[in-house]
Amino acid sequence: MVLSSAQNYSINNKEYKGVNLEKNAKSSNNIQLIKQNGQIHIYQSPYRGSFSTIIRDSFRNAALGRKVLLAQLMRGGVNQGISNPVNLCGNLLWLRSSNSYDQHQPEDIQNNEVLSNSVRDSTIELWEFCKKQLLSGEQDQIILDEIFKAVELGIIDCEDLISTLENRFISGDVILTGTTIPKKLILIADQVTELRS
Repeated sequence: MVLSSAQNYSINNKEYKGVNLEKNAKSSNNIQLIKQNGQIHIYQSPYRGSFSTIIRDSFRNAALGRKVLLAQLMRGGVNQGISNPVNLCGNLLWLRSSNSYDQHQPEDIQNNEVLSNSVRDSTIELWEFCKKQLLSGEQDQIILDEIFKAVELGIIDCEDLISTLENRFISGDVILTGTTIPKKLILIADQVTELRS
């Protein structure tokens, strides 16, 4: 017997719908445990702010009982950051950077070292939180909105992102969005969708 389900495994993949598979596997030779990771979905658009369907789907998934993390790495302006998350539908944890890229003009960020460091540090802080969530397996779906912009600006290292995705323990899907996708990430994605205007 082979059991495989992205939604019914516990964090350590040892339980299935309340049945202790480790205990039953010792007493039965016909059960195989399968490590099940969700898929990596990449959504690309020629312009920022075009991923409303992904955000809508995250609300739907949360309303259906799935645990969802929505991290908007380059958005801010609503007094958030990891110390002030918004919990919606009981299952959706929504985070934005505490001092984000879109709150300032790009030339202001480039010309002001203190501002540049603050934006970088708050984005890295949010990314570090997301990394922990990806590695913990506590979320059924993780959306990293505009992560490619953070990679493009050199705030998040592309190799760090790839390594985290390859070593994740999440059983649900990881959704990455942005305008410019590094080719290395396309190679590890299960699905790449280009949104057109």
